[in-house]
Amino acid sequence: MTFVFLLKRFDSAFLEKCFYVFHLFRASYHLATSRYFIIDDYYFPVYVIRPRAGTEIIQLWHAAGAFKKFGYSTVGKSFGPSTDYLRHVKIHSNYSKVIVSGSEVVPYYSEAFNMPADHILPLGVPRDDLYFQEAQSKDGAAFFFRDYPELREKKLILYAPTFRGRSHGQQNERCPLDLERFADYLDDDSVLIVHLHPYAYGKMASLFTNEKVYLIQEVYDIQELMIVADILITDYSSVIFDYSLLEKPIAFYADDLESYTRERDFYYDFKSFIPGPFFTDVQSLAEWIKQPAHDTQPVIAFKQLFFDNLDGQASKRIVDRLFSPMSKNA
Repeated sequence: MTFVFLLKRFDSAFLEKCFYVFHLFRASYHLATSRYFIIDDYYFPVYVIRPRAGTEIIQLWHAAGAFKKFGYSTVGKSFGPSTDYLRHVKIHSNYSKVIVSGSEVVPYYSEAFNMPADHILPLGVPRDDLYFQEAQSKDGAAFFFRDYPELREKKLILYAPTFRGRSHGQQNERCPLDLERFADYLDDDSVLIVHLHPYAYGKMASLFTNEKVYLIQEVYDIQELMIVADILITDYSSVIFDYSLLEKPIAFYADDLESYTRERDFYYDFKSFIPGPFFTDVQSLAEWIKQPAHDTQPVIAFKQLFFDNLDGQASKRIVDRLFSPMSKNA
């Protein structure tokens, strides 16, 4: 079996768009000639073709769980596709199978992808296998503190906001949390680590001037940063599902819940769904951070709801299900 990896980040600059067109030509060739074509996000070429007989298109969705709405669930919302667009482009079509974290979210993916629920397989999220590999997690933490020895004895607060832009519209991105003001409220033994969505990084990189705020973007990915973090702060990001596997405290901060709900909405009632307190001002959030202990029982219950298997074997399950001889007629 031959594996081909097609990795190309879209950039809205004109020249980068031209390069991306060439990337799509290459991708289209492999889409037309591959036995299995695996994607992990919205992928336009898949929706405007008739797949070759025998080709399986597998959607290995990039987010665990189901939080904010997407796909067909957003039709009629300002964030979602228009009915006119859907007449020409059948988004999320042609998937043979979709892999999700657990059976709890199957109905929502069925709605979002407009496809039968029995084609959506709750096998787990491969990247989350890392959290069950103790040796690898320890190695990752050791490398991190080798690069940032000054953080070894600090309380590490990871801030990972969701991407609020539409598609790749980086130019309108903003940082919801006032980083300078929040850092001023922190104790001297606390540090804020910020990891931005890749499409937001270029726009907001200049915001990080406070000595208590570290922007860590390139060398360490979000999975590695979650391992070393003591607390996660986010707003609407699906990283809460991955982080819940670590059974550590989560806080939620946003100043646009009402407008975000109106424009995009959630699969669950936001305030009763989240496994941690919700804040709208930085001082209250900082005071909560300073507490000596936090209740993690809501996080544990959240984890158990959204993951069917807590064994670190998602990758193996997916490979066995998709590529074993018994799976061909499944």
